[in-house]
Amino acid sequence: MEQTKPVGYFQVANAFGLYDMHGNVFEWCEDDYHKSYEKAPTKGNAWLSSHKNATKILRGGSWSGDPKFCRCAYRGDYDPDLRDYNVGLRMVRVVPRILS
Repeated sequence: MEQTKPVGYFQVANAFGLYDMHGNVFEWCEDDYHKSYEKAPTKGNAWLSSHKNATKILRGGSWSGDPKFCRCAYRGDYDPDLRDYNVGLRMVRVVPRILS
């Protein structure tokens, strides 16, 4: 493929219900980097640390990189000031649950 694809190119969602997840760009995560998943939150909230200069997680992978990085299980720790043509983010809107 060796190029970005338009939104909606991939017609099947992944196991998380997300489309177009892999192959376009690495995606920033809100979570700070931790060496393991030990004591990770289980409710879906971001895992932030108390360190002021914590590195952030990039997931996914880009068509311009090694294929082994092009999967959601890949996570790398990077300085949040990193800017590159193959790094982006995914905007997510959470619809509030209405309580009756």
